[in-house]
Amino acid sequence: MAKKKKSNDLPFAYHTELELDIATLTNLGSGLGRVALPGETEAKWVVMVPFALPGERVRVRVFRNHKNFSEADLLEVLTPAPGRVAPACPLFGRCGGCQYQHLAYADQLAWKQRQVAELLPHLAGVEFPVAPVIASPRELGYRSKITPHFHAPREGQPLPVGFLRQGTRFDIVDVPHCPIATPAINTRLTTVRAEVQSRRAEYVRGATLLLREASGEVTTDYDAVITETVGPLKLRFLARDFFQNNPFILPAFTQYVRAQAAASGARFLVDAYCGSGLFALTAAPAFTAVAGIELSASSITFARENAAANGLTNVTFLAGDAAAIFQGLTFPPGDTAVIIDPPRKGCDESFLTQLFAFGPRVVVYVSCDPATQMRDLKGFLAAGYTLSAVQPFDLFPQTRHLECVLTLVRGQ
Repeated sequence: MAKKKKSNDLPFAYHTELELDIATLTNLGSGLGRVALPGETEAKWVVMVPFALPGERVRVRVFRNHKNFSEADLLEVLTPAPGRVAPACPLFGRCGGCQYQHLAYADQLAWKQRQVAELLPHLAGVEFPVAPVIASPRELGYRSKITPHFHAPREGQPLPVGFLRQGTRFDIVDVPHCPIATPAINTRLTTVRAEVQSRRAEYVRGATLLLREASGEVTTDYDAVITETVGPLKLRFLARDFFQNNPFILPAFTQYVRAQAAASGARFLVDAYCGSGLFALTAAPAFTAVAGIELSASSITFARENAAANGLTNVTFLAGDAAAIFQGLTFPPGDTAVIIDPPRKGCDESFLTQLFAFGPRVVVYVSCDPATQMRDLKGFLAAGYTLSAVQPFDLFPQTRHLECVLTLVRGQ
């Protein structure tokens, strides 16, 4: 039997209580402060404290030590920050879904802008002005998709249906109502939770549920076809497929991406991670011809149907192979803009190699993880691209997450 790993009690024993001042926020949304270690006079040792805010004096309890920092739970706010507000959700601090409900929305936007600005020199080695974050029209009630979970029921025990508890990998907090989800989803959530409880004897294992809204209708069927309206367009896709979950900001978001791609003067556009066609179709009127490329055959089918249904005849969609994603394109690279919106992990090396070999005039890089985006930015700069704009969008109010759009121009 393997021996249990011994906890690290240096520099602080488990549950040591400390007082410290919070100086900043990490990109994970935790407060960061520093304390002096025993025998030292300068406060150098970093302590991460979820739900503590910059400018606050706090009392904390250490629960884990790492090589260069410690993690601690917030016990008491001794001096609150001016931006601290009462959270909208009674589960805030226990549910791991939100990190910023205790922070005024204007301050959330300011910190997200600052965090992008700090990542640029740290990960990409460049200084560049970051535009103010474009706010979501809704601070609450904006999420059009949620995926609550539950574990296998245990006889005689409650069956929580909700999301992971803050700081844990398996423990689920029961969530009867989620303030960042749309009202229609919360109404349906009540019914879905009741159905799970009534059928608990049927479950031999846990499950992940889906609630997705479009136009006031909520489905729980992963294979249902959703119709989402974005500006003048109606886009259809499978409920289980990826699609941005804040429909209220999508018109402004897609129009910015379109404007950045078109401002280069390029007549042709490639949407290299096109999905069901969100960016390709919203940008199509600004270009002579548009090609959407996607590895998923089912997404390509919906993209083609969406182009036809919206009367967009200058768009074609190609099922690209990962090994040769630009193969078969006839657009002249010097007259072509490319939009990329990769997964959270960013672009893989093979894709970037192909993109740089193609050599489009401009690349508009959309990312839900600025850290991996800044990592990829180094490759663009080395390949001869110049950064011309950095614009964050707050698609995820009350959380640490954001979307960031980089505009990269070749050869300037």
